[in-house]
Amino acid sequence: MTDIVPDSEHRGLVARLPHRLRGLALLARFDRPIGWWLLFWPGAWGVALAGGTVERWPLLLWLLAGSIAMRGAGCVYNDIVDRDLDAQVARTRARPIPSGLVSMKLAWGWLLALSLVGLVVLLQLRPLAAVVSIASLAPVAAYPFMKRITWWPQAWLGLVFSWAALVGWSEVAGALDPAMWLLYAGSIAWVIGYDTIYALQDREDDALIGVRSSALRMGAHVRGGVASFYAAAVLLWAAAVWLVRPDPLALLALLPAAVHLVWQVATLRPDDGAGALARFRSNRFAGLLLFLAFATVGTSIR
Repeated sequence: MTDIVPDSEHRGLVARLPHRLRGLALLARFDRPIGWWLLFWPGAWGVALAGGTVERWPLLLWLLAGSIAMRGAGCVYNDIVDRDLDAQVARTRARPIPSGLVSMKLAWGWLLALSLVGLVVLLQLRPLAAVVSIASLAPVAAYPFMKRITWWPQAWLGLVFSWAALVGWSEVAGALDPAMWLLYAGSIAWVIGYDTIYALQDREDDALIGVRSSALRMGAHVRGGVASFYAAAVLLWAAAVWLVRPDPLALLALLPAAVHLVWQVATLRPDDGAGALARFRSNRFAGLLLFLAFATVGTSIR
């Protein structure tokens, strides 16, 4: 049986907040920064590979602020939509809405407040990047419903969580170049891989209540499936790097991240919920390794 790791653990600074503020912080997952790191890294990669690491470093800070706010907004919206399903799953029934810690009215108000922070970040972008950013709203709004209609909600999450790569690249380069699309496609494959690992925690409950996921679809082949998506991600990133700098030495910059992804797959135990969560969270480090790789390549062409 898979070990269950509670989704809301009330730890650290969040645990010291007053009752209502704690509920809002938990609803936006401020106690779990891994989510906004994973949302931020593709945007940082786009800035870095387009050559903007040094000259556009304030943009990285704006993207980080936007990631924190919009990841929080996305979590609030997801929990509003999924409140009935969350109440039936052991890992999520302690979330603020199904547990009664936050009312629906307050949740909608919190969603609006976080979205306004996102709007402030949007106003810092040039017109092309702003339009690209606004275009993400439709897939973001559709995401919570994907687990009800497809076995691959992780693929839709990949579209959403990788979108910042398009924003970061277009803001720096001022165009939608082929290398950007390869970077984006690689990020989608990466997200499918790591979110499949995350979904291993819920396989039993998901099967009981009829929620679909790539972890259930892959069944006994989940390790091979994750390995395939990670391999596709590395190949697509390599192609993006090649278009930016067609030099075999540039490809070596991806080696540390590739080794880390191999470690995730090699040590993954599908029935170990705590272990799956640890490997999922380690993608924060994978994102940093990739940022350093793309910054090295992007800076070298300036």
